[in-house]
Amino acid sequence: MKVLLFGASGMVGQGVLRECLHAADVERVTVVGRSSIGVTDAKLVEVIHQGFTDFTPVAAQLAGHDACLFCLGVSSSGMTEADYKRVTYDYTLAAAKVVVAPALVFIYVSGAGTNATGRSMWARIKGETENALLAMPFKAAYMFRPAGIQPMHGIKSKTRSYRISYMIAWPLLPLLRVLLPSAMTTTERVGLAMLNAVRAGAPSIVTSRDINRLAKVALVTAGS
Repeated sequence: MKVLLFGASGMVGQGVLRECLHAADVERVTVVGRSSIGVTDAKLVEVIHQGFTDFTPVAAQLAGHDACLFCLGVSSSGMTEADYKRVTYDYTLAAAKVVVAPALVFIYVSGAGTNATGRSMWARIKGETENALLAMPFKAAYMFRPAGIQPMHGIKSKTRSYRISYMIAWPLLPLLRVLLPSAMTTTERVGLAMLNAVRAGAPSIVTSRDINRLAKVALVTAGS
């Protein structure tokens, strides 16, 4: 399959990119960003583009993919609603409108607690983004709503507060994954789950428990 990836420099995106590059059935990964991610691989193609509210100038380079994995996102901490909506809603829909096709699967990284009618600013905007994507004529659209994500394989969050939190909680994270399968997952599992969702389908709303289940199926299939 040919995969289009947004947000490859972020914590989740790094994990997804790793699994895409390792997957035998992924022949090409096209990464879209404002600058190079500094990764070299025979499968990897980079599209450098600055204007994330308008992807039409690079539309030809974004066409012809089987899946779009949209991992681009920011923390709402310290952001105004307008700024957060521009990054969360406007950027996502700008990309979706350019790549939408009846043969393409679109996966969006949302978050646990997302609610289009909720009081929380981030949850409401994430929910509005989900609803807009689900209404578009893709082959399928899956909204990934992970809660806690443990970074694996040396991956680190770009958000300082998250890095500190992970550092403090690191000794407990493996235990939490066992005790709280509905709340905890890993960057590796998110990547594996996304690829399995593209291959075999998934619920429209994908929770951490679903992510872990999809990842397990992907591992079993790869080992068979």
